[in-house]
Amino acid sequence: MIDAEGNQLGIMATAQALDLALDQGLDLVEVQPTAVPPVCRLMDYGREKYEQARRDRESKKKQTVTLLKEVRLAPDIGEADLETKMRNSARFLGEGDKVKFTVRMRGREQAHPELARSMLERIATTLSDVGHAEGQILAEGRSLNLIMAPGPAKAARSSSAT
Repeated sequence: MIDAEGNQLGIMATAQALDLALDQGLDLVEVQPTAVPPVCRLMDYGREKYEQARRDRESKKKQTVTLLKEVRLAPDIGEADLETKMRNSARFLGEGDKVKFTVRMRGREQAHPELARSMLERIATTLSDVGHAEGQILAEGRSLNLIMAPGPAKAARSSSAT
């Protein structure tokens, strides 16, 4: 048995512990039911639940949610359309979201995957000031994918600092 201040009261009967809790206006809470004998504590359980909820809310405020935005492209996309998609992607990266570029090849376009790969490499170099490539360009079925994360690459940061 532990009191509200954390002092050990020793082993006592359940009825005696409940009487003590009622006298002090507190709750009797079993904190270690598997111990022999079980460990109980005198506390204000409602207040404890409130404090736990408050700690949970505070930790949730500190979390940041990173979204993954997808930008779909075709190997034969027009230059102006590509510039628009890169501008929007730079905005997404600036807001802290990850961007997944997907170049989908259809029909005879599949015979020239190097065009899609060069397009993704060009996008990665163009957007290198606001984001960095997370991994390599991956081929998945008929498409090539590149994921970019916000912030410049760590190697670029260290070289610019010196």
